[in-house]
Amino acid sequence: MDNENSVIYGLEFQARALAPQLAETEKIRFLIGTQSLKQATNQIHLVEFNEEDSTLKTSVFNHLEGEIWKLNTSPLDESKLVTCYNAVSNENSCSMKTSLYQLPQAENPEIVESLPVVTKFDTCNYGNEVKTTEFHPTDSNKVASVTETHAIFWDISGEEAKNILAVQLNGKNNPKFTTGKWNPHQNCNQFTTATETHLKTYDVRTGELAWNIDNVHSQLLRDLDYNMNKQYHVATCGDDGLIKIWDFRQTMQPVYSRSDHSHWVWCVRFNPFHDQLILSASSDARVLISSAASVSSENNTDVSINDETETKQMISDGPLQWCEHEDSVYCAEWSPAEPWIFASLSYDGRLLISRVKKSLKYQIML
Repeated sequence: MDNENSVIYGLEFQARALAPQLAETEKIRFLIGTQSLKQATNQIHLVEFNEEDSTLKTSVFNHLEGEIWKLNTSPLDESKLVTCYNAVSNENSCSMKTSLYQLPQAENPEIVESLPVVTKFDTCNYGNEVKTTEFHPTDSNKVASVTETHAIFWDISGEEAKNILAVQLNGKNNPKFTTGKWNPHQNCNQFTTATETHLKTYDVRTGELAWNIDNVHSQLLRDLDYNMNKQYHVATCGDDGLIKIWDFRQTMQPVYSRSDHSHWVWCVRFNPFHDQLILSASSDARVLISSAASVSSENNTDVSINDETETKQMISDGPLQWCEHEDSVYCAEWSPAEPWIFASLSYDGRLLISRVKKSLKYQIML
């Protein structure tokens, strides 16, 4: 157990939403959304980690719209974020909604203020269960929302979000979307969805299916992530406890498959700098860093040193490091500012900010 390498931040409420502040590449910052049943008390915590002295600085903002199930930040504007939340319309009904917010420039981080809503997305015509809203990787005016039955693409350049495309999910036995993510390659013209146990990727210019992989997992597919350094590789995880990497040009079988968790795997992330490192979080209360060196972009065993070729020892595939929580872990994220820092959040409101072990770091860098 490597928790002695971690800094702990405790929240008053339960939480399952965690995101790195993607546009901030100088400071190590993460955002947390709480999931308290008391609607007015939910909060967003902005946590900044000082690596030199291992201290935390936090700002807390009230999220008045409801309990937060998903939180994402803009990769282009550090002040923008979106949440998916459970909104209570009256005493007898509630539905999942999504809104865009702007972080205020708080001079005093101890002062709690409410986050101003920039845009509320009208998803009423597309179902009552919004799963995620994802910022476009390169266009600040585009986002995509996923409900159980639709992928909706929005133009947010004006005061109100404008629907520019909606893709409806059709099939036998009423299949449902569980999440979705932009493909950062292919000129960002593709959006990939998780549908039961399948991957379906749509061309956002036409709404047509671009490619798909059926039966990615034997049970529900929970999450996916693209390798920023290998354009055809996508990682998936699910309720079968497996983490897989697929080359979507060859879909008969994954190029990598591991079963190192003992329960459902909720989150999988490639390290954006060193893609042989895979971060995963599970309801077995563990966070794993695993090696996928055999299929990484860094899979070069011959290195040139002083005009001589030497063989560099490649790290074996499998678990390298882990963190223990006391409750289910729904989210784990790498820092975009520092490749050796990651954060994990368990449902009991416990955030761990951890470092990759020095021995592993040096093994990768040398």
